[in-house]
Amino acid sequence: MLPVRADAVPWIADDEPPAFAIVNPAGRSRAVLACDHASASIPRRLGTLGLEPKDRLRHIAWDIGAAEVARRLSSKLDAPLILAGYSRLVVDCNRPLAVADAITERSEDTDIPGNIGIRVEERAARAATFYWPYHDSLHRLVESRVRGSAVPVLVCVHSFTPVYRGVSRRWHVGVNYRIDARVAALALAELRREADLIVGENEPYEVSLDGDYTAPVHAERRGMPHVLFEIRQDLVASEAGAEAWAERLATALRPALDHGGVDGFCAPAPDVREPRYEHGDRT
Repeated sequence: MLPVRADAVPWIADDEPPAFAIVNPAGRSRAVLACDHASASIPRRLGTLGLEPKDRLRHIAWDIGAAEVARRLSSKLDAPLILAGYSRLVVDCNRPLAVADAITERSEDTDIPGNIGIRVEERAARAATFYWPYHDSLHRLVESRVRGSAVPVLVCVHSFTPVYRGVSRRWHVGVNYRIDARVAALALAELRREADLIVGENEPYEVSLDGDYTAPVHAERRGMPHVLFEIRQDLVASEAGAEAWAERLATALRPALDHGGVDGFCAPAPDVREPRYEHGDRT
């Protein structure tokens, strides 16, 4: 029997997860939730990407706990949520495709053999299969809300490692933004009411045009209010932790979603463009 050619194997088989999932699409909240690093799944076509099982479940592959927090937050706010269906090692849905680590060859201290030296055609195929369906769906979801009575608020949910390259991170949560701090400022004030909570402002990461795609393109480009949360992974690795943090974020967001200071658009970011979405809805 002749071997099956790799290019004859579908990128996503019928029994594998879809490229993205939408939860509560008819949710009534102003909030639209996005979880870019929700899954550690790797499609069968790519095998293991040359990684050991333990590495495929580390932070290099996904944001541990983020999807569970986002699902529970969606329920608490009655907000729609979109979740990426595959590992950031397949293609990172929160990176511009032009940057090297959109399909990274090395993450933290680990080589990703299945990503080393791949052809331009494969990079394009991965983007077409996993990246653009997620973002096109988020774009359509935001567009449908923009045409409604209330300006939507994009909320991105991520998690971060307690230790990075041997350095401990003291924050429990980071509240991140770049040029529009309207929602972030209100969320920071609410979270800091808990005296024992260490809340970082643009810590341990900050939103940037090289390191982020979702918030700049889907929110900043429109002048739409938004915020990105980073929660420390050891706090949300259990169901109890995910529930506690979903409730905490819901409590911080509810006043912001009702606040008059974030009831409209601001000036669009002058340095963010995405030609794919510049003419409205995408079919």
